[in-house]
Amino acid sequence: MASTGRQSPEALDDDMRWRTAGDRIQILLDASAGSGTVVRERTEQLASELTELYGAALERMVSIAARSSAPDLINQFAADELVASLLLVHGLHPHGVERRIEDALDSVRPYLGSHGGDVTLLEVVDDVVRLQFAGSCKSCPSSAVTLEFAVEDAVRAAAPEIATIEVVAPETNSPSSGLISVDSLMSHVHTVQGERSDGRTKDTAGAAWHPVPDISDLGSGEVGGFLVAGVPILACRVGDELFAYHDRCGSCGETLAGAQLHRPMGAPIGEAVLRCPRCHAHFDAVHAGAGIDGTVDASAQTHLDPIPLLLRDGVLSVAVIAEATGVM
Repeated sequence: MASTGRQSPEALDDDMRWRTAGDRIQILLDASAGSGTVVRERTEQLASELTELYGAALERMVSIAARSSAPDLINQFAADELVASLLLVHGLHPHGVERRIEDALDSVRPYLGSHGGDVTLLEVVDDVVRLQFAGSCKSCPSSAVTLEFAVEDAVRAAAPEIATIEVVAPETNSPSSGLISVDSLMSHVHTVQGERSDGRTKDTAGAAWHPVPDISDLGSGEVGGFLVAGVPILACRVGDELFAYHDRCGSCGETLAGAQLHRPMGAPIGEAVLRCPRCHAHFDAVHAGAGIDGTVDASAQTHLDPIPLLLRDGVLSVAVIAEATGVM
């Protein structure tokens, strides 16, 4: 889920350019290796000199801001995604690691809340951060990997010095409490496997964030289909909030193309249901795609597979998890 405003194409292009600058620099450095060791060493030295130059300039800017009559200017630097990332590189960020992690968790709490969950920072010891998840998850546990992916990404972006993220089990955690499984939440995101709603296996290896600025063009109550990195996605907007799911009905397994949003009779504003145009199953669009048709056997309840949808560095992005297709 993401709450977004609409950005101009120029702003999106600018955001994308600096977000991928590191990759372009590394490609150029690698390419210089083909011209011999001397050229490679000189290229790396040039990059180092330039980095130290703008690092020294940033240090002076922070120092000037601290002495100025506008002390809030440093906080404005820290709030800017690009400036903050460079301040981190040069050890100039005004906020400590705990403050940065707290801010990162605040940024993903709305998404966790859409799953009925929450997260608390317990402590940071050296390069290890300890978190505790709580709250009832309104979706099947198979969607927990999407929560894990969003939290881990936010923490590592805000505090790159963190090497390990640990999850502490809540003090009260009975089987019937509905708490999100700790084991499933912060398992190793790049190696864990799980089951999809249609019974097939999905592998999280290769999961990555992809920009999808076009999703922000959806109007309130609209549903749209998108193809991101070869993965069909269904996105919808409920009020100011955006939600994304794999384009696959949790009941019949068919595409949700043509699905529309409905508000259940008597439901408050902000609630919305997606109806499969083929099998007519109903899913809670706001709360992790949980099936709402009701079954006697809770384990047989269907659900949609949610996809993390967040503003990353000012650009609306989704985390697409690579899936085993069986195609060789």
